[in-house]
Amino acid sequence: MSVAPIDLYDVAISSHANPDGHRGEIWRVKYADGRDLPLAIARWCSEPDDADLELLDRCADPTLDVGCGPGRLVGALSKAGRSALGVDIAAAAVRLARVTGAAVVRRSVFETLPGEGRWGTALLADGNIGIGGEPVALLRRCGDLLAPAGIVLVELDPPGSPSTSVQVRIEAPQQRSSWFTWAHLAADMIDEPAAAAGLRRVSSWSTAGRWFACLAR
Repeated sequence: MSVAPIDLYDVAISSHANPDGHRGEIWRVKYADGRDLPLAIARWCSEPDDADLELLDRCADPTLDVGCGPGRLVGALSKAGRSALGVDIAAAAVRLARVTGAAVVRRSVFETLPGEGRWGTALLADGNIGIGGEPVALLRRCGDLLAPAGIVLVELDPPGSPSTSVQVRIEAPQQRSSWFTWAHLAADMIDEPAAAAGLRRVSSWSTAGRWFACLAR
């Protein structure tokens, strides 16, 4: 029997923090087209790597970390004394993010958020451009959250990758979520959806096999 995606995501995050409760389970993302990829929980719960740190160096304070997960990035900003807030819909992720000392709210990015229209950066890392399955709507929302000179920093799939909305679910042995919509957007395809959202690409870069872009109004 399937459960809500957010509920199983909570279980997955909690299982990493408390491995004795779910030892041996391997969390995956199953695509409706048959693809099967690992859910990168270990990386999300780890310390920031060099690519993360370069991304954070480009943030203009204050930063809103959209889909902050267990707080790897927003926690690093907070530890550095920088102004940042994380937002995530998963209770377990919010709880773990707060352990890092970060300020985090449990909420959807499409709900009312603190500081609307005053954020220096909206951060979409770790594939979070996929939230909601509609990149234009998500980018438009992020643009609305920014101060006039604010930026959106977004992590993207490698150039040449398919840019599409797909049905996916979270799976582990004997557990699976219901299907939900997720989006993928390649680095060489960012300009059109950005423009449709009222944004433009200022710069783009690649570090350690990961691809990023900086967008502004």
